[in-house]
Amino acid sequence: MPDNKNLETDPITSLIAEFNDPEREEDEFRNDFFQGLSGRRKKSALALTLIWAFTIGLHLLPYNFIVIIALGLFVTIQGFRLMFTSALHPSLTPATDALTLTPSPLAEGGMPFVSLLVSAKNEEVVIAKLVKMLLKLDYPQDRYELWIVDDNSSDKTGEILNQLALESPQLNVLHRDAQGKGGKSGALNQAFSLCQGDIIGVFDADAIVPENILQEVIQLFKNEVTGAVQVRKSISNSSENFWTQGQYVEMGLDSYFQRQRINCGGIGELRGNGQFVLRRALNSCGGWNEETITDDLDLTIRLHLDGWNIDILENPAVGEEGVRGVRALWHQRSRWAEGGYQRYLDYWRFLISSRLNWRKKFDLFFFFMVQYIFPTAALPDFLMVITRHRLPLIAPISSLTLILAFWGMFTGLRRNHQSEISFTDTVKMIGQSFFGMIYMIHWFIVMPVTTARMSFRQKRLKWVKTVHQGDTEENPALGIG
Repeated sequence: MPDNKNLETDPITSLIAEFNDPEREEDEFRNDFFQGLSGRRKKSALALTLIWAFTIGLHLLPYNFIVIIALGLFVTIQGFRLMFTSALHPSLTPATDALTLTPSPLAEGGMPFVSLLVSAKNEEVVIAKLVKMLLKLDYPQDRYELWIVDDNSSDKTGEILNQLALESPQLNVLHRDAQGKGGKSGALNQAFSLCQGDIIGVFDADAIVPENILQEVIQLFKNEVTGAVQVRKSISNSSENFWTQGQYVEMGLDSYFQRQRINCGGIGELRGNGQFVLRRALNSCGGWNEETITDDLDLTIRLHLDGWNIDILENPAVGEEGVRGVRALWHQRSRWAEGGYQRYLDYWRFLISSRLNWRKKFDLFFFFMVQYIFPTAALPDFLMVITRHRLPLIAPISSLTLILAFWGMFTGLRRNHQSEISFTDTVKMIGQSFFGMIYMIHWFIVMPVTTARMSFRQKRLKWVKTVHQGDTEENPALGIG
């Protein structure tokens, strides 16, 4: 792993050095998957400068409408692909010959051994409920194990786990002290080095887990290029307030995009809670990255670069608590935004190489533009509107993405509905989708602020968690009886 003192390299020099060494690329890729982590702050500053310069320059160009039309067509074409692709794209062979595939755990019809991992820090309110759920899954008891890492908790989490371990030999408890490094990724790597599973499942401490989840998940690993599966997530306290309702609709949008991107041959992504990864896929790409603040998004990219596909299990869903206030939401989304942005800065050289096929590159480029570039460009676009009295250029394109988001929310909610859909249900989902569009505007604040802050100060690489209260409700969207 690179030393933090080396993070301040010159961005141009760093980029050129990464790009001009094709002969050593495979060596670096295999010997140290975490190449290119240096210079994140200055790379962020360079990217931010380019976005602002392009946006301001676009306003000054005499024929800027040509560029806007081209961008609009790009968004529209990919939007239609996402909206109307229904058949699953045939699984693609790995992009690199360096990966030697072995038969999947279900290739001969067997029941793979599954290891379930949970990294817990100060989770005394919810940890006992989770452990009891995970010990009662509808799966042969001798074919799965549970590992909980108590990561230097200051509450009664460790005591509760020790007592539960006495009652069930299937539960393995690891205690990490203040010297434990790598945050959540470090905790997961420690458990991974000790567990035995062919498939590794990861849950958050507040997860609501259906009994049949393992039976459903393992079926998706029959495809030999499926390296990971993400279970659809739903918000278990969705009706609590404005913010939890918004997150519930947002999860519907996320699962819709996940399925449609995979159907188009694009990138399936991991979401942390409810993720399952093949042991040999994790070994191949070096485990969890301890130099990132979003282990799931980082692992997503490395799995795809290593030739694996990621699938999604839409039903049943795994539940989790939505954050209850605007401050907690801001901190959570800022961390997600930074972690998602980091992976482009870290792995850009590999992303443009032959390791990804054109469908995955096109998919990544589209969502990079929609999620990061357009929201970041909205601020200089607005400044040019009020200072130079010009018409907005980026806003119309962003409006197209909001229309796509509305469609995704509505369709995602319909897909996730567990019973027959009535006219009243349809009207309610339309209302929820309009509500979701309003809620999603917060990303247009989070993204530019986060990308700007990254240019001056990175977040510290430390254990960052959401506080869980454990007051969850019955949610029919979870598919849990």
